[in-house]
Amino acid sequence: MIGSLHVFEIMMNNSPNPFNQKAIDKAAIQGWRLRAHEIIFEADTKAGRWFDILLIACILLSVFAVLIDSVRSINNDYGPILYIIEWLFTLLFTIEYILRLLSIGRPLKYAFSFFGVVDLLAILPTYLSLLIPGSQYLLVIRVLRVLRVFRVLKLAQYLGEANLLMHALHASRRKIFVFLFAVINLVIIIGAVMYLIEGEANGYTSIPQSIYWTVVTLTTVGYGDISPQTFLGRTLACAIMILGYGIIAVPTGIVTAEIAFASSRKISTQACPQCSKDGHDIDATHCKYCGAAL
Repeated sequence: MIGSLHVFEIMMNNSPNPFNQKAIDKAAIQGWRLRAHEIIFEADTKAGRWFDILLIACILLSVFAVLIDSVRSINNDYGPILYIIEWLFTLLFTIEYILRLLSIGRPLKYAFSFFGVVDLLAILPTYLSLLIPGSQYLLVIRVLRVLRVFRVLKLAQYLGEANLLMHALHASRRKIFVFLFAVINLVIIIGAVMYLIEGEANGYTSIPQSIYWTVVTLTTVGYGDISPQTFLGRTLACAIMILGYGIIAVPTGIVTAEIAFASSRKISTQACPQCSKDGHDIDATHCKYCGAAL
């Protein structure tokens, strides 16, 4: 009886098992995805570091090709060659974008992240140029992808400062929104007053035109295309100019306070294998965005 069971066990181990095969295939896929994620998203390994360096070199070359293609004399002489180069880089970045989506646990998280959107916008203009001539020049947005150099060169302190600034802006968004809402109301009121004071004879042909002048004056830009001619109008303009300096300082103070509050945080450059987010604390073991193990 025992011998029969042993023979049956040997037969089961040697016979093809669809469930075992599925487990093996799944493990192989997971292993491939982890390896691809390590190369594409991480810069701690030699392969990942070289991948990012070559990627940044391709990005810079592709942006340079777009820039010189806009020069008429160069376009007349080398237009067809630059067109081929543009499509080669676009196909290369398309393959890279697809691999990024396949190598991450939550591809939609990456697709809607900052770098995910930038990576998509870096390839769309070439395809859009088939329908909208000239849209290929929007490929210069690829230069934003060079921001990855901070992770590639392990400049964690620079990445940390960037994340610190983003965190401060996000934390102060409500205060800034309330402040901007107050400024908009002020601009509308001042524009209406200037329209009454100066009138159409001095170039203030409508309240929207007066609001435009108010914005230009309040921000201390001063194009000079419209200027007050009456004493009362110039007096109000002086008050707006002085007020403009104070208004510029307010959002700066709000953001500075948030930066000072969050400046004690230290982060690493490790990317989450599930959602691709980085900016985690140096001692973090799980992603603070999706909870996956780091």
